Amino acid sequence: MSKVTFRISAAAAPYVGADKPRENRLQAAAGRVVLPPGDLVLLLYYLCHDPDPEVKQQAMGTLRSLQRPLLEQILADRELHPQILDALVQLHGRKPEIAPLLAGHQNLSEKAAAFLKAQGGAATAADPRAAAPHAAPHKEHDLEEADEKTGPDGDEPIDEEEYQSKYQMAQSMGVSDKIKVAMTGDKEWRAIMIKDNNKLVSGAAIKNPRMTESEVLGIAKSQIQNDEVIRVICANKDWIKNPQIRKALVENHKTPLPNALRFLGTLGEKDLANLAKSKNINSIIATQARKILLSKKENR
Repeated sequence: MSKVTFRISAAAAPYVGADKPRENRLQAAAGRVVLPPGDLVLLLYYLCHDPDPEVKQQAMGTLRSLQRPLLEQILADRELHPQILDALVQLHGRKPEIAPLLAGHQNLSEKAAAFLKAQGGAATAADPRAAAPHAAPHKEHDLEEADEKTGPDGDEPIDEEEYQSKYQMAQSMGVSDKIKVAMTGDKEWRAIMIKDNNKLVSGAAIKNPRMTESEVLGIAKSQIQNDEVIRVICANKDWIKNPQIRKALVENHKTPLPNALRFLGTLGEKDLANLAKSKNINSIIATQARKILLSKKENR
């Protein structure tokens, strides 16, 4: 059995090992420690193998949500270990803005390079544990991991089958990780999290600052179960400037009646005529649509 030793700095050592305080490990797993980029990514990679499930999930979520500026600094290290690089490929390899940075690294394994080429830079996420076996501390400032499948140099190529879709990844995530991803993730993550059964998760997704009007329109047209999501849309002054979104909210059964009636008065005659005849909306809204339509005709 061959072994690989990762050496870390003294600054990261207090967070390494199951004997270290759980609060310290959780803090590090959340990325709330001041470390150079190289030390931080190594520490997060190690904590993805922590025996505490919460620490492990938190570290995976943080590693998954690393933004481009930090990734650029990490990937600038030409000595970055292939196993850590492979984990980053699994997590960020389908992002068009990140894939070229990964593909250009000199330590990229052949299968990771093939994966990047095949994916063409679209976005995904996977469990970094798939890139390497369980890690355990060798001594205070070393991280040592062993596995029968690792080669003489400790480089274990990625198997493309190990890459999981974001949907698959979401199934194994805890609520706190889902909330974090919902608040910061890309369009694919938002589409997954907005449908989550946990209202805290779907409520976080609608508050993602990257949420677009086209996404909001799709949500307003859907049969989403979380009332809070609809209320957030109704309260967003920028979104409700869009007449299509207002119309979708009027037709959505989850929209609070006062909001639906307010938006109803802003719609054009064609939309009002269709709503007045519709049997798929609240009868109060249909009746009010007829009244508004009649009033517009009388005032001509």
